[in-house]
Amino acid sequence: MIEFFDINGNKVMLCFERDAFPLRAWHVLVLSRYQGNWLLTKHKERGLEFPGGKLEQKESVEDAAFREVYEETGGIVKNIYYIGEYYVNDEKNGPFVKAICFADIEKLESKKDYLETSGPIIKSNNLKNELKNSEYSFIMKDKIVELSLEAIEKHGLLNKGDKE
Repeated sequence: MIEFFDINGNKVMLCFERDAFPLRAWHVLVLSRYQGNWLLTKHKERGLEFPGGKLEQKESVEDAAFREVYEETGGIVKNIYYIGEYYVNDEKNGPFVKAICFADIEKLESKKDYLETSGPIIKSNNLKNELKNSEYSFIMKDKIVELSLEAIEKHGLLNKGDKE
């Protein structure tokens, strides 16, 4: 278990296991890879970030990941991997758990509406070096994304989808 405070001063606990916390994950963050590059989206208020959002009633984490990637980027998920989850002790809105998934994207479909985002943004491999830039959402700037990228690489998932 890795503990730290996020940009809002909330205590965060990160664990690379499933169901690590008493609360169920009701949010998902999907680190997405397309043709050897990272697939992000530009949230209209927060900036560049990986797709993600809240689970709908009776929806699994994986189903939500498929849906959120498509809604925000037009990406069709080929493979999905559950990476872990993190607990945020949000003093203002109450605690929550967010699942972290890694997705290989098979193709991108053009859409008329990407909901609260501006659609797909493709970024190269050196993503970790860019995360502090002002164009990125606060969601990308704490340890969650950096440590999740390391976990994906450590488990050999980074290039797995690119080779299939």
